[in-house]
Amino acid sequence: MVNSSEYYSNYKIFKFNKVLKNLKKKEIVTPIHIRIKPINVCNHACWYCAYRNSNLQLGNQMQKEDRIPFEKLNEIVDDVIEMGVKAVTFSGGGEPLLYKKLPLIIEKLAKGGVKVASLTNGSNLKGNMAEAFHKYGTWIRISLDGYDDESYAKARGIKHHEFSRLLKNIIDFTSTDTKCMVGCVIIVDHNNCDHIYELCLKLKKVGVKNIKISGVVTGNTIENNQYHLKIKNIVKDQLTKCKNLIDKKFSIIDHYHDLNDRFNKSYETCPFILFRPVIGADSKVYTCQDKAYTASGALGNIKDISFKKFWFSEETRNKIYKLNPQVLCNHHCISHSKNMLIHEYLNLNEDHLYFT
Repeated sequence: MVNSSEYYSNYKIFKFNKVLKNLKKKEIVTPIHIRIKPINVCNHACWYCAYRNSNLQLGNQMQKEDRIPFEKLNEIVDDVIEMGVKAVTFSGGGEPLLYKKLPLIIEKLAKGGVKVASLTNGSNLKGNMAEAFHKYGTWIRISLDGYDDESYAKARGIKHHEFSRLLKNIIDFTSTDTKCMVGCVIIVDHNNCDHIYELCLKLKKVGVKNIKISGVVTGNTIENNQYHLKIKNIVKDQLTKCKNLIDKKFSIIDHYHDLNDRFNKSYETCPFILFRPVIGADSKVYTCQDKAYTASGALGNIKDISFKKFWFSEETRNKIYKLNPQVLCNHHCISHSKNMLIHEYLNLNEDHLYFT
């Protein structure tokens, strides 16, 4: 089983010395990567969705009808290109591929030198949307849980046969000469834990290049780990079986683990904000996806100001460097391991650097 890969490595951050140097000086630099949530509407109703589950941190102030107006999104793209942002990932909130004019935005970003990707449920990966990613996308990652039409419909509150339609969308996309890589993340729960191998095999056959295995997040540390304690051995056996599927063109990344180390924080600043802030469908800028649509994660509103002007303001700089994760981030944090690495780097003793 592959524990990390060229796609998911935490060590990517060390490619960007300028950001790391400015962190030491508590200055603001252009983000390397921005997440944009263009729309909060979603055509699926996943039972575990962090934006719609009242037991989780995300989404407690999210308005489902919000979307970034096209004129504003176009303005944000102009800023992103001018600032020299390297990559943009579209995500939810809602289902980003339901934003009708997204193909125009994708084309503009790509032609401006910005790499483009998206998290998606894959239901609208067809027509003009698929064509835009086919031409300009770097990767698409499809989140799923069910392993057949019945289980998929039950997990997501959708019509029967949607799983079969998803597989067809993937086949249609991957059977072209596109350079846009299709990956998947399987959200493991009690309903699918003994079908992981079956699902991985199906996804490999339709052209998926990599699959990340992640446990569903059900609540706080204790609740979450108790939930997974009952299925750990089943998942382990399934992952062992999955090793037979791995080859040079197909990988499986094991991210199934307890969450003990992702709730309590030992550091007092969040450096990863400078690498990947989030712009929500409400036209607000957030520190990260784990705090999107929450008051404590909001850096400010860009409805009446350009993103570039907002980002380089002294007010934004102060908010970023004053945010204390020990106080405000006692929840699951997807960037925790990266923050730990950055803080270790920033705290190196200068007198001992050469004693490697």
